[in-house]
Amino acid sequence: MGVPVPGGELSVLRWPATVPGAPTVVAVHGITANGLAWFEVARRLAGRATLLAPDLRGRGGSRDLGGPYGLARHADDVAALITGLGLGPTVVAGHSMGAWVAALTAVRHPELVGRVVLVDGAVTFPLPEGASDADALAAVLGPALARLSMTFPDRQAYRDFWQRHPAFAADWCDGIDAYTQRDLVGAEPELRSSCVLAAVEADGAQVLLDREAATAVHRLPCPGELIWAERGLLDEPQGLYDEKRLAAMGLDHTHPVPASGVPGANHYSVLWGRAGAGTVVRALLGQDRATAG
Repeated sequence: MGVPVPGGELSVLRWPATVPGAPTVVAVHGITANGLAWFEVARRLAGRATLLAPDLRGRGGSRDLGGPYGLARHADDVAALITGLGLGPTVVAGHSMGAWVAALTAVRHPELVGRVVLVDGAVTFPLPEGASDADALAAVLGPALARLSMTFPDRQAYRDFWQRHPAFAADWCDGIDAYTQRDLVGAEPELRSSCVLAAVEADGAQVLLDREAATAVHRLPCPGELIWAERGLLDEPQGLYDEKRLAAMGLDHTHPVPASGVPGANHYSVLWGRAGAGTVVRALLGQDRATAG
């Protein structure tokens, strides 16, 4: 489905609820992802909520929706989606960069957001002394950024690329395959990612440096929850966050935005692994962990 936003239409994936009176969740993907990243969360919701997952401008079905880019622009696009569909205050979730977008949506449009669920994102740390934003972006995104300048001779080559990724390989399934294949545009033998490099560069710089985005998690006008992955973007033992790092930024389980980790999950499997997806679903439905799907 398409939703009008400044400059055109935002492409939105929709998994409808099957339960009368079920809530609606707007779920925002990461910096080089697309809306299908929420496939496992949608499956586990099993109709208990309507899940709306937009492709952010410059990605997926919204690839041709041009700039300006930036986290505030994405937040305003999410607000336009909520308003355009007449949803009223709703739950907004975000993964990775999408978590900053979700928090910003709540801050910029408090009347539209009832609660936020932030998944392995939204907390900004100061850059190490002497580090440039370009170096930091490359270090954080790794092969996800490198692939944007690559071409692939066929779909199997793109599949092979992702199956070699250490954070994807162990969990490979039909859902991950469909999500990664949806990213491809062009024709053989020059297939490429749908992500517009200028969008990724603009958004990535703001994740690292934008003060409005960095402080949003501390200024939420509504209830929120942070779910963080124990492991990192390349499945390395140290993830983006841990209890010590979050406490240093004023976030822990006692903060107004309580933070809880998912043991064994990495930055990606926190969305589609069993433990991660179950925890996210619990948060979206406002359940405790024992009753999550």
